[in-house]
Amino acid sequence: MIDIIIHGCGGKMGKVVESLVNGDENLRVVAGIDPREIDAPYPVFHKIDDCDIKADVIIDFSTASAVPALLDYCGKTKIPAVLCTTGFSDELTAKVKETSNSVALLKSANMSVGVNLIMNLVKKAADALFESGFDIEILEKHHNQKIDAPSGTAIAIADSINEALGGKLNYIYDRSQVREKRTHDQLGISAVRGGTIVGEHDVIFAGQDEIITLSHTAMSKEIFAVGAVKAAKFLAGKPAGLYTMKEVLE
Repeated sequence: MIDIIIHGCGGKMGKVVESLVNGDENLRVVAGIDPREIDAPYPVFHKIDDCDIKADVIIDFSTASAVPALLDYCGKTKIPAVLCTTGFSDELTAKVKETSNSVALLKSANMSVGVNLIMNLVKKAADALFESGFDIEILEKHHNQKIDAPSGTAIAIADSINEALGGKLNYIYDRSQVREKRTHDQLGISAVRGGTIVGEHDVIFAGQDEIITLSHTAMSKEIFAVGAVKAAKFLAGKPAGLYTMKEVLE
């Protein structure tokens, strides 16, 4: 039995995680963390520091501002954590790396199995197409309540492409301020916010007289929770280190 603490248990994703865990006979929720008053069949603490319940892994679907305290808690208790929150600053990313020296952490901009497959496919496509003159652009779309833009997933996809090309590309987020032709070393990243769009990512490879597009569309938030629970099973009992969904899916 793997005991799980849900960090952000009162949010939409936290509730989906709870439902999935309850449907798995090998998992159970032993505690939740949320600043709101939550009616739950397990103890809920307003602050992570107040939690005195032992667990095998923490699943985090909170906010970036709540993650520093979570990392301190993980470092102190040695409880591994799956970090599903996005919008990390460079400083917070550095703190994640530092904390992973003493406890197992898994961080992914997107927990979807399909998105992580896309990240592998774009590497191969970029390697095959960029030197043949194809320009690369990313278009992402999300609901009107999303705070960060571009999405963490769009940046992760861009980083996968740039890694495959040896860091040759410069990210362009806004073309409105400069009136000049596009250069081949640019990777444009555009964001759309509206309605209840769960998440769409299009990676466009535009060449001479031909276009190749790799697309992923999330139809519900449950796909992210499914990946998070899968990652939690993987991370429980792992030695200290910083893991990604790539290791989970291998």
